[in-house]
Parts: sequence; structure tokens; C-alpha cells
Amino acid sequence: MADTEAVLLATGGYDHTIRLWQPHSGVCHRTLQHPESQVNALSLTPDKQLIAAAGFQCVRLYDVHGCNPNPVINCDGVQKNITAVGFHGDGRWMFTAGEDGKVRIWDLRSRNPQSQRTLSVSNLINCAVLHPNQITIIAGDRSGTLHIWDLKLNQSERMVVSTDNAITCVDIDREASMLAVACSNGICHVYALRGSFDSEERLIINPKTQIHCHDTYVIKCRFSHDSTLLATTSSDGTIKVWRTCDFTLKSTLSNASQRWVWDCSFSTDPQYLISVSSDAVARLWNVENAKTIREYSGHQKAIVAMAFFDGNSTE
Repeated sequence: MADTEAVLLATGGYDHTIRLWQPHSGVCHRTLQHPESQVNALSLTPDKQLIAAAGFQCVRLYDVHGCNPNPVINCDGVQKNITAVGFHGDGRWMFTAGEDGKVRIWDLRSRNPQSQRTLSVSNLINCAVLHPNQITIIAGDRSGTLHIWDLKLNQSERMVVSTDNAITCVDIDREASMLAVACSNGICHVYALRGSFDSEERLIINPKTQIHCHDTYVIKCRFSHDSTLLATTSSDGTIKVWRTCDFTLKSTLSNASQRWVWDCSFSTDPQYLISVSSDAVARLWNVENAKTIREYSGHQKAIVAMAFFDGNSTE
């Protein structure tokens, strides 16, 4: 991984805390309290100064490097669980999605921001991702439908991925050439993307392949930073790593105590990956030999969210 000073790892979950770790040593150097609810999702701001924690009916932003234990920005007024959170590339605004069936855009220039724009759909939203073009948000709902929201045109399109299974996660590789869509039936759908890096060109989404990743629920799908690998996590207690050149299985990362693996992120060097799981442990893996390098223990309940930065990009 990158130089120690440039690395940030945050984990959160059902014990109502966010822990900040030194990934190279496994030491937790700070614990932030999130008393209002469990932590559903975490995301670092582009300048890595703040971390957003999405929970039940709220998002709280904390100072990563200071000593203030309290949120510095509060976003309220949402119904039900917020399931996804992320930021525009220059940090001007934040997006959220949640079980109230809404994707929201928040202007962060106020300490108590209000939602400025909203996309409403007819089903619970499990996940959302911002396209690298910074003007398209793709959200997946519980009915198996993708919602593609063009923020510049303020128009949205629907695309049915599965009629019988919920979409659990969406991810776009850094080159904006592939979209991965994980579903509750163990299948990960991969689509080829064309257009839209130039904001004047319409985004085209075409089916590429389907991977039968797991025999049970797929929870997350994450591309490596160089787009050569795709990781899927599951309720079967494993992380599977797939080569994107032909979508064959490269390695299976497993530990008998993990139970559900809720999230993962590749290091800038795709040889390394960090995962979080129901046994309240985060793990650093060597993808090549499928061995655990380090464990991060301290949470009292399941870890279901993480954010990781090692000098190049944020997950």
C-alpha cells in the first residue's frame, strides 16, 4: 500500500461507532460516536478532510484529522434508512440514496444543508454511484431496476436488470468503461459503458456478461483502481475476485468466522484488498495468495460500512 501518512481507513457498523485506523499497524487511533443509529455507509470527501456517515434518517459529517468528536455538518429531513452516500469530485455537493425511494443532492456550503434536488422512484433504493463524468448518478432499487439520472438535463431513465431480485450494489470502474450490478440471487451483471465522459454525449449501457458469483446474496461489487479486477462480497462469508479480461475467478478470500462480508475496497495496488464483515473484524488481504495479512479488531458488533484511501482514490 501507499506511504503510511497518506492512508486512511474508516469502518462503521451496528455498534454506533466509526473507527479510524492506521492500516499498516492495525491500530485504531480514533473512535467517533454515532449515537443516533447504526452506520449504513461511509464516504470521504475529495479533500479527505471529512467523512460522511449515513444512518437512519440522517447523514453526519465528521472532521477526520481534528479533535472535535461531534459532527461538523448535519443533514436531516430524510425518512427511513440512507443506504448510499458520496461526493462530487470537487466536493461542492453530496448525494444520498435511501429506503424512502429518493436520491438527493445536498449543497454543502451550509453547516445544516438542505436537499436541493431530488429524484423520486417507486421502490426502496439500496445503492447508488456517481459516474466519473460527475453528472450521472446510477441507483439500484429493490425491484431490480436501475435509475439513471442525468443531473445536467435533469432527466432520468429506467432499466430493468432483474424482475425477481433486488439490486444490492452498483459500481463503475475508473475508466468509465464498465458498470457492475450485483443482485440478491448471487448474480453480478456487467455492462459496457460508452459515451458521457464528454458530458455532451449520451450514456450508452450495453450488456457485457453475467457472473454467477455466489450461491447466496451478493452484497457488494467493487472494481480495482486499474479496472483489471472485480471483487464481490456475499452472505456466504467470502470475497471473490474476478479478472475483468475474461471474468474468470482469480481468488476466493474466506475466513470461517466472517459470516456476511458487507463491503470491500482494493488498494491502489490491486494485490491488496480490505473487507469488513459480521464478525466485527476488518481484514487486509493479499489477493494473490488469498491470505489475511492483518486484522482490525475493536468494534463490538457487525461492521457493514467502510471508506479507504491510500493516496490515489477513495472507496
